[in-house]
Amino acid sequence: MFGFGQLIDILKKNPKKIVLTEGTDARILEASSRLLASNFLHPILIGNPEEIYRAAEDSGFNIRGSEIVNPADYDGMDRMVEEFCEIRKNKGVTPEQAREYLLQNNYFGTMLVKMGYADALLGGATYSTADTVRPALQLIKTKPENTLVSSCFILVRPLATGGNEVLAMGDCSINIKPNEDELVEIAEETIRCARIFGVDPRVAFLSYSTRDSGKGEDVDKMRNAALKTKERCPDVPIEGEIQFDAAVSPSVSQKKCPDSAVEGHANTFIFPDINAGNIGYKIAQRMGNFQAYGPILLGLNSPINDLSRGCTAAEVYSMAIITAALA
Repeated sequence: MFGFGQLIDILKKNPKKIVLTEGTDARILEASSRLLASNFLHPILIGNPEEIYRAAEDSGFNIRGSEIVNPADYDGMDRMVEEFCEIRKNKGVTPEQAREYLLQNNYFGTMLVKMGYADALLGGATYSTADTVRPALQLIKTKPENTLVSSCFILVRPLATGGNEVLAMGDCSINIKPNEDELVEIAEETIRCARIFGVDPRVAFLSYSTRDSGKGEDVDKMRNAALKTKERCPDVPIEGEIQFDAAVSPSVSQKKCPDSAVEGHANTFIFPDINAGNIGYKIAQRMGNFQAYGPILLGLNSPINDLSRGCTAAEVYSMAIITAALA
């Protein structure tokens, strides 16, 4: 079962560099000080070095030995501008416009990943999800086999018998109302992500209906998406459309769908839209005492992840490890 020790072991074998775009934020600095004491993940802080060191001193965090890159005096800016213009040539971006973009920490940090200087990026402690996702879509772009960026949350809860219960939930933060083909892509990416965290996926396409007990376009969408995903992932137990109680309770499953592939033991949940997904993971987090990690962005060519603006330093540290492990 999932534990951060597993991810750290992965990184120790192949240490990574991660860009942290908000170098003066106290939570970023605290997480960076912890990472600097390790030998498996190297943080790159973006911003003015004097301001970052002053903020670290004011907050009482030791970041000696950290790498700080300032967009305002970056030696490789001319080459970065040239590559930015090449990537965005279809939009007619001029060198002057590119330079303006690259003075913004989120765009500058994303280009460091694009150009291979860093392996991953974590941002969003002080700005919106869109400000993290937009540069990633424009510069990193989706993998060739993907048409969209999606997300999932990994939820972890200690078991009384030892170890952890681990669930994967997608898409809870990016795609507002995905169609059935988009749900297939979301499901495939969520399955891949779940496996990274030690989950043997048993997938439930959630609905207000189980096996035609309800009718409507939303039911059809989840049923069709489940069928298409079964064709593409024949080795994965998949059920849908299915209600949540039948997905997680063996006794309910026996009554509502006795031959279910997941048999009431689903651990990977695909939601019909962002409303259901966002509400669902937060119910699990707040009332089920799960620790929620994410949103983990899926479908990009390189790992780029977004923090909640209400995140803690501990969450920054955890998400940095998760993001780098995805590389």
